[in-house]
Amino acid sequence: MTRQPLSFELEFGQDRLRLDSPVPVDILALKTVPALPDPQAAIRVSLESPVAGPSLSELTRSVRRRRPDAEAVIVISDNTRPVPYRGEDGILEPVFDSLHREGIRHVTVLVATGTHRSLRDEELRRMLPEQAFHDPVKIINHDCRDASMLRHLGRTARGTEVWINRFYLDADLQILTGLAEPHFMAGISGGPKAICPGLVGEDVTYGFHSAAMMANTAARSLNLEGNPCQEEARAVAAMAGSDFAVNVTLNRDKRLTGVFCGTLDAVHRAACKRVMAESGIAMEHEYDVVVTHAGFAGINHYQAAKAAVEASRAVKAGGVLILAANHTDADPVGGANYKQVLPMLKDLGPDEFDRKMLSPAWKFVPEQWEVQMWGRVFRKLGPLGQLIYCSPQLTGTVFSRMGLPGVDGGIGVGGLVGRDLAEAMVQKALSRVKPGASVAVLTEGPYGVPMMG
Repeated sequence: MTRQPLSFELEFGQDRLRLDSPVPVDILALKTVPALPDPQAAIRVSLESPVAGPSLSELTRSVRRRRPDAEAVIVISDNTRPVPYRGEDGILEPVFDSLHREGIRHVTVLVATGTHRSLRDEELRRMLPEQAFHDPVKIINHDCRDASMLRHLGRTARGTEVWINRFYLDADLQILTGLAEPHFMAGISGGPKAICPGLVGEDVTYGFHSAAMMANTAARSLNLEGNPCQEEARAVAAMAGSDFAVNVTLNRDKRLTGVFCGTLDAVHRAACKRVMAESGIAMEHEYDVVVTHAGFAGINHYQAAKAAVEASRAVKAGGVLILAANHTDADPVGGANYKQVLPMLKDLGPDEFDRKMLSPAWKFVPEQWEVQMWGRVFRKLGPLGQLIYCSPQLTGTVFSRMGLPGVDGGIGVGGLVGRDLAEAMVQKALSRVKPGASVAVLTEGPYGVPMMG
């Protein structure tokens, strides 16, 4: 934590908001972690010197001895995760090079969308290196609702019926990729989450994101012990199997700080150890007001829940949360199921909402889990008006019509658009801070986890 004068900046997509506070603010920021000096060299070394298990080239040679025309699948995250797939920190080009060097020509890039929508061609081209668009490489978006794309594997100990993408299961060589970072449900992302929820059928999420799991306080950031979401993800991933995993960690500038390759469990353990050491933000007390942003993942209101949940850890009970969000998705709210359930939180309040979700009479609705996580936020803040939501894409009639919880930060702010509107929204919210109030700014948004001590 650093003391700051009255002026500060806040991340807003690729831009920044420049803000003034009527009182001094505390900056809650991640520690500075240097980026790898030669990320491409580090990736290539890690592929050949894994933390556990054979190297990627050894695996590939073994597979081709059994089947000369072997096919590989590379599982990637969708665009809600800042995994570096191309460019200076890109992990895919070295993976492609290794496969091609060992004679693998048939590669499927499988986008682990989970319950999210499919990515469009222009989105994929922004994410992936040029090799991904050369024949005979195929790119397939996982579709959790397409039964023809799924195969049944059995049932977990919790009773979840497991359906997995058949393109993944049929591949001769299965390679998983992911980013290890704090995750507000599963503790830490990456690892098994590439499979569950990334490649599962929609019905699997009924168990993985059940109301009971979301109500479990062990399902929280940086907690792996007894975390039901993490345990179920591991169970499903074990049933599906995997040959090789590549997980990475990033610093506050989204630059590569670590590359971990090898067997899935060992890779995720090593990456989680790094995340645990680097992602907590120590604070001495909770604050009357906390200012944060929705981050890279906050492409819509659904995804912005991550930032709100983490920021609520720093707010006093009954305090105020100011959240800035640049929603770049075609639908700035989220999917149809999310829109169906979200207004219920505003109508019922968080406690009654949870009781309804946990009732045997309630029929599960996909994406209700994210509304439950918003409920956690308001259980800490108290009245829904304690959240001031500052998004230029969700203001005015759209805010009220969609039944969004909280206060529209754009009320009384006119004549502006985009970044300028967002800046004016947050500035107006700050202008209402009373003298003597304690204010904190979470510079990393959803990627840092405030912790006492």
